[in-house]
Amino acid sequence: MDLSSIPILDHHAHPLLKPEATRDVVGFRQWFTESTDPDIHANHVPHSLFFRTAIRWLAEALDCEPTLEAVLSARAAQSAEAWPRRLFTEANIEMMLCDYGYRGPDSYDHEEMQALLPCDVIPILRIETLAQTLILQYDTFAQMNTAFMETISRAKADGYIAFKSIIAYRSGLDTRPTPYEAAEKAFEPLKAAADKTGQARLESQPLCDYLLWQVAAQAEVQALPIQIHTGFGDRDADLRQANPLHLRRLIEETRCQIVLLHAGWPFYRETAHLAAIYPNAWREPQSQDLLLQERSVSTGIPDSELSCPSRSPRLSSAYHNYTESRYGLVR
Repeated sequence: MDLSSIPILDHHAHPLLKPEATRDVVGFRQWFTESTDPDIHANHVPHSLFFRTAIRWLAEALDCEPTLEAVLSARAAQSAEAWPRRLFTEANIEMMLCDYGYRGPDSYDHEEMQALLPCDVIPILRIETLAQTLILQYDTFAQMNTAFMETISRAKADGYIAFKSIIAYRSGLDTRPTPYEAAEKAFEPLKAAADKTGQARLESQPLCDYLLWQVAAQAEVQALPIQIHTGFGDRDADLRQANPLHLRRLIEETRCQIVLLHAGWPFYRETAHLAAIYPNAWREPQSQDLLLQERSVSTGIPDSELSCPSRSPRLSSAYHNYTESRYGLVR
């Protein structure tokens, strides 16, 4: 069955890395895994199905030998502008919804992404990144909270298409309504630490919970979805706290649309259950299977799709920050 004529909406993406970030062997290999361990990059990634298939497909596209060195050499000879345009066009990617909260100096900003790619690129607002920026800027919780609420209340007017939360990486998905006073108390030691280090990492549960539920209320008002990381992630994620079933209270007590990212792997049956039971819960398919090389490629997806309504599946590149990975994901 040829599905190549169907345009792709990548509903959960991160900004692309600039060519120099993946130009050499070390830089290229590290993006084929969530691990930050150099031993994994050097000794395990080269043997993964995802990596070996990617090299073969890229060699076909570049008309070179199917080796990493040959692919990197042929890739370096491509125009930094024409190459991503070619791959996105061949993959028929028509739109990307992009979370810039996961971005470093080696990745493109929104304006650069719009200029580079042949598709629409629409931003997503990551709430923890916003909160951390405001914690550094303001002295009191009242000031920070006012600025936070002002920003999220105009999210749709400012061009954002969704909110995004990584609370699973911070205090976990067992989230609940939290009084203002509890959040204010949690703010004080975080602000004191931020003043000393010049950095803020939001991971206090009262503060994380308070902000997420404020966003949920605004998401309903503005008819914007909230994308919430569930399940599999890098070493910051505690899978015990990343089970999407913890989100049942948020799903039940708010009427905003909640997208359960990454299918909650390994809790893919749980996300399918939630999407089947609640009309405001949406399950994302398992793009991370490319990284995991899991049996769920052949067993888990059909198993969970049986109970997941057809309205729910959608495509997301999520973990894949470089141009070629999106080409491979669609292929």
